[in-house]
Amino acid sequence: MPGTDAAYLRYVALGDSQTEGLGDGDDITGVRGFADRLAEHLARHEPSLQYANLAVRGRLAGQIHAEQLTPALALRPDLATVVAGVNDLLRPRFDADEVAAHLEAMFAALTAQGAHVATITIPDPARISPLARPLVPRVTALNERIREAARRHGVTVAETALHPVAGDVRLWSSDRLHAGPLGHQRIAAALAHALRLPGSDDTWTHPLPPAPTITGRLLVAGELRWAAGFLGPWLVRRLTGRSSGDGRTAKRPALLPVRTDDSPSPKADAH
Repeated sequence: MPGTDAAYLRYVALGDSQTEGLGDGDDITGVRGFADRLAEHLARHEPSLQYANLAVRGRLAGQIHAEQLTPALALRPDLATVVAGVNDLLRPRFDADEVAAHLEAMFAALTAQGAHVATITIPDPARISPLARPLVPRVTALNERIREAARRHGVTVAETALHPVAGDVRLWSSDRLHAGPLGHQRIAAALAHALRLPGSDDTWTHPLPPAPTITGRLLVAGELRWAAGFLGPWLVRRLTGRSSGDGRTAKRPALLPVRTDDSPSPKADAH
């Protein structure tokens, strides 16, 4: 991989809604997300950087493999991020080995072409929502396989799963499925730190200031509102075979220059 003295010139992001940037902006003004934020950080140190984002919301790991790998290889990136698997975790018939096989195939193809690849591990979902506790064994199994595949192919892993701050609800959007702006900022900072980029450090691991504790009826009421407002509609889409990504294409399919004016660094914010 390029060290801290070398620059990445072509960055391509593959993935689903997190990489697309849901939770950080909206579909009217545009979504930003950790990949955009990481590209901005890279461009501050290499103004000639070009960046493409092939991610599409709702995509499973197999769909990302089938739809995004070939276009990504055609762009010949020297840096790629591959983040996938959360949508698979939410399906009734989740198979950690199958999901990991798709991830490893993408790792292998990109690194074989000379790209340096980075990915992340998935935080404990029960810290974000108690109703997600049944998913914990699935997350643990997938994270183990991500690490194993990454070791085999020299892929950099930003270990967001290992730091308690990743489960702070203030880093997540109201749907609890996507990071909010501060969460996307922290993910970008985690990747920058794992890649040893200039201007990065470990402040992304630092906890936020203490928040008031919510217990009893307020906690239960919050869970019920979330279930009615987000979990219910998501289940309806699954039962009817629909996806939030139906009819959508990548927001940035070509390599383009990156604007950095008035963009914050992906160093973790203390707020």
